[in-house]
Amino acid sequence: MPKTILATDLDGTFLGGNEAQRAALYEWIAQRRSEIVLIFVSGRGLDFMRQLARELPVQPDHVIGDVGTSVGTGADFAPIAALEQWLDASWPADTARQIDAIVQRHPTLQPQPQHGGRRRSYFYGHAEPARAAASELRRLGFDTLMSDNQYFDVLPRGVQKGSTLLRTLAALGLPAHRTLVAGDTLNDLSMFQTGLTGVAVSNREAALEQAIAPHTHVYRSAQPGAAGVLDALQRFHQQGDFNGFISGHRLSQTTV
Repeated sequence: MPKTILATDLDGTFLGGNEAQRAALYEWIAQRRSEIVLIFVSGRGLDFMRQLARELPVQPDHVIGDVGTSVGTGADFAPIAALEQWLDASWPADTARQIDAIVQRHPTLQPQPQHGGRRRSYFYGHAEPARAAASELRRLGFDTLMSDNQYFDVLPRGVQKGSTLLRTLAALGLPAHRTLVAGDTLNDLSMFQTGLTGVAVSNREAALEQAIAPHTHVYRSAQPGAAGVLDALQRFHQQGDFNGFISGHRLSQTTV
């Protein structure tokens, strides 16, 4: 059987659930390590993921960090030349200055203390002022992303988790039809919008639940965090393709 690619968010997803649920997922992957390509796709930065990889019993093969604006491959998180060129071209030298000039007019946005990649990241407390700032930034040519009722990211146009994941799969020669994406908040929506088979874990953000309503290729797990990932990963790996996975999911819904 061809390898299964798991492209998973971290907080609330791969790292979500209780200790026993996380241990079960990591052990299942470890027992089949030669059959699984593991990709972390996170809003977290590469430094965080390096530290995490040292602590987890299973390490990622590749990483996509900073909401899709940084990428690394292998044990040393080496850059992928084609992706670095694309990301650098999307984030000219004066970009941060342009964004800061706008954000200064919106004091409800507060800078996040640590972030990397080609992005600017803030906390927001009230949705309406944040939406006003987002509208202004989009007119300037940036993408904005509000998630988990607190995070506000300014990104290069066309660069998010989903678009970077597709480019990463292509650059590494990994088959899209064997890829399962997993997430729980709106900053994972772009992964589900790729058309890749997906799982939204049960602790998913209400806004994500609404946003994925049209997507029949996304499995809504009844399990939280790591347990939800394992629930879907076992089914997807066993079925071996998109149609088998989704058909089995629909059948289980019908018989409940």
